[in-house]
Amino acid sequence: MSETTNPRRRAIRIEAGTNARSYVSGGQRVTWVPLKIQRRQNRKLLIPPTPDATAATGGFDVPMIKTLGKAFYWKRLIDDGTYPTIAELARALKLEHGWAAEILRMTLLAPDIVEAIFEGRQPRHLNLHALRGRIAVLPRDWTEQRRLLGFTAR
Repeated sequence: MSETTNPRRRAIRIEAGTNARSYVSGGQRVTWVPLKIQRRQNRKLLIPPTPDATAATGGFDVPMIKTLGKAFYWKRLIDDGTYPTIAELARALKLEHGWAAEILRMTLLAPDIVEAIFEGRQPRHLNLHALRGRIAVLPRDWTEQRRLLGFTAR
């Protein structure tokens, strides 16, 4: 059986350029993230850009970028109706419901905070633990998020 006829062996590969960018489309802010999604056997892997692309910033945090990538991917699966609820998503991915909900809350971060993390410009003290709301509950208000997470006002 050839690779093209066997759906399990077919490789899914989504590649993008090396620079994150942000723009406004139809009144909504769109942040484009340079991640690759590859299927390896039965798993999907999120592969961030090479460290060379952000070496000058010194703040490239791969676990934070991968977790944010998962959060936005899971949100898209819920938004497009693949899974109607977080509970269904968690069950299908064999995850704990509370953990999936915690990760999905990261999609409520201010767009400029997400962009700064993907570009490696986040404050040094910001880590995944704080970003997931484990240290202090993250407010929905973007101004409060910026203050709590240590982002300076623009």
